[in-house]
Amino acid sequence: MRRVKASERRIGLVYKDENAFVRVWAPMAGKVSLMIGRETVHDLEKDEFGYWTGEVAAQPGIKYRFMVDDKLLPDPASLSQPEGVHGPSQVFDTTAFTWADDNWVNPALDKYVFYELHTGVFTPEGTLSAIESKLDHLCELGITAVELMPVAQFPGERNWGYDGVFPFAVQDSYGGPEQLQQLVNKCHEKGLAVVLDVVYNHLGPEGNCLPSYGPYFTDRYKTPWGDAINFDDAWCDGVRDYFIENALMWFRDFHIDALRFDAVHAIKDLSAKHILREIREYTDELMKYTGRTHYLIVECVLNDTRFVEDTRRGGYGMDAQWNDEFHHALRVCAGNERNGYYSDISGIRDLAKAYTNAYVYDGIFSRYRRKTFGSDASGVPGNRFIVFSQNHDQVGNRMLGERTGMLVPFEMQKLLAGAVMVAPYLPLLFMGEEWGCTTPFQYFIHHGDKELINAVREGRRKEFEHFFSEENCPDPQAEETFMACKVPWEELQQPQHALLMRYYRMLLSVRMNTPALYVLNRDNVNVVVDERTQTLMLHRWHDMQHVICVMNFSDMPQLIQVPWQLPALSSMFDSASIEWGGPGESDLDGGSIVIRPHSIGIYNDQNV
Repeated sequence: MRRVKASERRIGLVYKDENAFVRVWAPMAGKVSLMIGRETVHDLEKDEFGYWTGEVAAQPGIKYRFMVDDKLLPDPASLSQPEGVHGPSQVFDTTAFTWADDNWVNPALDKYVFYELHTGVFTPEGTLSAIESKLDHLCELGITAVELMPVAQFPGERNWGYDGVFPFAVQDSYGGPEQLQQLVNKCHEKGLAVVLDVVYNHLGPEGNCLPSYGPYFTDRYKTPWGDAINFDDAWCDGVRDYFIENALMWFRDFHIDALRFDAVHAIKDLSAKHILREIREYTDELMKYTGRTHYLIVECVLNDTRFVEDTRRGGYGMDAQWNDEFHHALRVCAGNERNGYYSDISGIRDLAKAYTNAYVYDGIFSRYRRKTFGSDASGVPGNRFIVFSQNHDQVGNRMLGERTGMLVPFEMQKLLAGAVMVAPYLPLLFMGEEWGCTTPFQYFIHHGDKELINAVREGRRKEFEHFFSEENCPDPQAEETFMACKVPWEELQQPQHALLMRYYRMLLSVRMNTPALYVLNRDNVNVVVDERTQTLMLHRWHDMQHVICVMNFSDMPQLIQVPWQLPALSSMFDSASIEWGGPGESDLDGGSIVIRPHSIGIYNDQNV
């Protein structure tokens, strides 16, 4: 029996034709009523599965709450919280928006070039509608998919988004649900897919009303945030339905193209059918109903291929996952500190392994974890992995939130970008990376509980015990911490930033127009690495086209002998070129290359 109907929303207050169907899960409650405005109360009826239902007259914009026994609470499936997490819910008609994307076709995942952004700091206004003014910039850059960090309602007006407590509501300070619909519509008009980051492993600590409704959490497992979400304990069906409904809503009612599930390694579920696999099945059902394509992407640090394996082979059926170990190896090559989780990475040897194996730890002993870790990713297609030189976590996990451009020289910035773009995986950029943005991306919150604020401050300091020795950690609650993270678009008027922007644009163009690079065939990859000279040579090919990518992470020119029989090499792209602010192109003589320091050269076979 299907508990959820993929084609329509069936929880919360669902507006339709001047009426609202009401369905809220509270299996332990003795009485549940709906209060509209301040006076009108409607008692609801309970079914055997713990759902309370009814039908009432309601109009969009009306505010309401539920009375659960003696507690007056917002709707756990609220679509709008205009007065914040402690205020009433507001009726929103998801069907009222006039979509103009009937002809939109979600690109094949192979075509995705991700651009991760945070709504609050990406523009001066910090709203979803303001993002629309930057879409032409992204299109000209070569981006094909805009990835929004979480927009679910959180306390206050500023937050990374991972403290959301109303998974169905779009943050009011971002502009609310209609602005999200408008943004998605505009992105599709521009040819951009939209990826939304969602959090199904925990809820934030302030304003979380779910425990007052029922057993949404279980003490069977512990997570970094406390009790785990109840995906497999008693009464878990209602919890599973809640998150399945949430995923379907973003696809169906907001036309989101892909979801990125945050930290799925923190989802605790020993059910016969994992919650992610069940979301996969319902998403497939929705796609059959609508004819649209949607992707499911996970962040997972387990190096476990089950997440991206097909369900017919016992996997969870996710379409792709972030590959942090590629990032770690790349950053160690660039001179990153060898502490915390970076202590397990050797540098260029592990980067070479990441190019061919995806995972660095693929069933070998990890000193940092003190155990054998990971699984073999052989046979998993390249489009199942997303790689990057930076993202919100890897920048924000630093105490001061320094971006790559604040940590490495200009030539190394260009090399890191090139190393990502030539990988047989899907590339992701973090907002502002394309011009070497100099503002930090620090952790910020806007809680109302003083004890919680102090706990977050203290926790933030402890978080860096394995990374940094500095004592002056930015105050996450302070507005100035948030304002310091605003993306400075005016930097694009400065010569070196504008130059780097053109560099990224050309690099993406080379990738997009070179089959040996954009066809993500992991079988057609060879790597030669030299730890002594800190050089790496990547050989990729498709049909008769061969491409050689030579990378020099050292601060000295290095002589490279191409071992493959490709004597007629021609330079396609060279980060050391004067055109890109470098010292001059590397020297190419037949199969010999003198590669400049901190540079990447891309060469193809002229005989093809």
